[in-house]
Formats: sequence, structure tokens, C-alpha cells
Amino acid sequence: MTGPGTDVPARAAGDRLAAACDGTCTEAFGQVTVDVPAEAWVAALRTARDELGCGFFDWLSAVDEGEDGFAVVAHVWSLEQHFGLLVRTTTAREKPLLSTVTEVYRGASWHERETAEMFGIAFDGHPGLDPLLLPDGFEGHPLRKEFVLAARVAKPWPGAKEPGESEHGPPTRRRRVRPPGVPDDWGPGRE
Repeated sequence: MTGPGTDVPARAAGDRLAAACDGTCTEAFGQVTVDVPAEAWVAALRTARDELGCGFFDWLSAVDEGEDGFAVVAHVWSLEQHFGLLVRTTTAREKPLLSTVTEVYRGASWHERETAEMFGIAFDGHPGLDPLLLPDGFEGHPLRKEFVLAARVAKPWPGAKEPGESEHGPPTRRRRVRPPGVPDDWGPGRE
């Protein structure tokens, strides 16, 4: 294996993939990332598999980028040449839609189901985006930044939060602070 910044096979493969799919290739911390337009998503992963030897699908997920939408990332690996690539694209926030890559990598099915459930990103052509992890009737997408974590508001933290807030001595009264990301008018204990 080569060290960070010297992974020539990965960088060369990333540059080839970027050129083939009208994308850009960057390298940071020893990881090569190829950013492609959403319309080239499936073609980029097919090229990585068929032309660059990245036959091993590792994982796929997303990142909530706020107003910029969602970055969807897939990590693929060449077992023969010993390098991996991150292939990344962005989809709109209002109506997040991306083509499925299950015909390229069968292992992507579970990952796309999880990403659809947690972020609300639809994968066009997926054979079945059935709920995977959340209970029936769950509303919302818990990995979106605007999703309110109800447990932070409804259930007090079981330990001392501040000095003096324990069973050892008189309690200190402080103004209750709402957890980060929880609107002031949401949930029990509104002040």
C-alpha cells in the first residue's frame, strides 16, 4: 500500500473517471474523490466498475449540505489494484431524486433503501424502497439537519449537566437551555 498523497493508481483512476464523466477529481488525506453531475451518476459508477476495475461496492450514503442539497457518496474498491474511490454527486433539497445504481452494484440496494429512509432521497428505478430501519408510521427523515430530535426535549438527561447539579449538595437553579436545533416553540417544557 502507498501512503497519503502517493496513491498513484487511485489518482490516475480518479482523473480518468472525472474526464469520462465531466467531473472533477480531488485528493485529500489519501482519499481520491470524484465529483460528478447527477445525470452522470450511474455512468460514473459503471465506468468505475467496468473500465477501472472497481468491482467491489463498499457503501453508499448521503450528507445533508443544507441549502446546497444532499451529497450522495458511494465508495467502490479495486481488489486487484488495491485502491478505492469515492464517487460523489449532489441532488436538490426540494425534490431529492437520483437514479438507482442497483443494476451496476447489486449491493447498493440496501444502502439506497437506508439513504431514502434517513434522508428522504428517492432513487428512481430502485426495485423496492421499502422502509428498512424505522418503525411503521414514522414521520420524517432523522438524518436531515432540520429534523428535531424529540428525545432531547422530552426526556431530561440522566446525569449532572453542570457543576453542583448532583445528589451531593443543594441543586443550583439555572435557566433551562434548549438543545441545539430544537425550535423554541417545540415540545414539552416550553418556556
